[in-house]
Amino acid sequence: MRRLRGALAPYLMILPGGLWMAVFFVVPLVFMFSVSLMTGNIIDGFKQTWHWQNYTDGFHTYGDKLVRSLWYGLLATVACIALAYPAAYWIAFKGGRRKSTYLFLLLLPFFVSFVLRTLAWKLVLTDNGPLLGPLRNHGLLPSDFHVLDSGFAVVSGLTYNFLPFMVLPIYVALERIDYRVIEASYDLYASRTQAFLRVVLPLSLPGVFAGVIMTFVPVASDYVNSEVLGGPNNVMIGHIIRTEYFDNSSYALASALSFSLMALLLVGIFAYARALGTEDVLEAAGR
Repeated sequence: MRRLRGALAPYLMILPGGLWMAVFFVVPLVFMFSVSLMTGNIIDGFKQTWHWQNYTDGFHTYGDKLVRSLWYGLLATVACIALAYPAAYWIAFKGGRRKSTYLFLLLLPFFVSFVLRTLAWKLVLTDNGPLLGPLRNHGLLPSDFHVLDSGFAVVSGLTYNFLPFMVLPIYVALERIDYRVIEASYDLYASRTQAFLRVVLPLSLPGVFAGVIMTFVPVASDYVNSEVLGGPNNVMIGHIIRTEYFDNSSYALASALSFSLMALLLVGIFAYARALGTEDVLEAAGR
């Protein structure tokens, strides 16, 4: 009896979380997939006709928005790495007793609503705002120069809003590194650059790996930043899905677009994991 209890204990422990995921993730996902193959409208109703053309119609109509979303997501993720890694490195190795304080200050702006932060970013980037206004008034920028309604504004907003998703995993990975290992590399006549490239960077790859996944997926599916900062010429697929579902009541097309985006994200993540070498990352994480 004890052996049976011991064998069942792990499954009983994951049962509540498994049921939660099944009810609020798996079931809606299956239902949404079923809706993506329906035909009809909100007046006459929808019928299950296994209409796979919803997917081809979505690609044909909004393929450029899908590509733009992936491209903006990639640019924002790379920008997040460039900003997050130095910050996390400094806090982990130079922060001393005030590491928690520095992390709190870094995360403090993100206690504000996501929409409010995006609107504040719009205020900063507006033509007559506190950043560009003085530069234009002093003749440092041409009168027709603007940042809003551009891809740069969208990527900047995405980078700003999702930066913590990259900082925290990298910081945790760097914090776990035993500094004596780095000192040992110096004893073996490694320069600071060699010590970073051969010791610190490989040991921090699990954090980078997790940060990219946690950042790229929500960034590529975001629609608030493109709507507020990008204008009509920089619409991302998330905005299209929201419009088709809530404004046009095209539930089948919106569901098909959602699954298309999900499939592209999964392909990108698996390709990234294979290129980076998941086994090497996990091995480094276990050290």
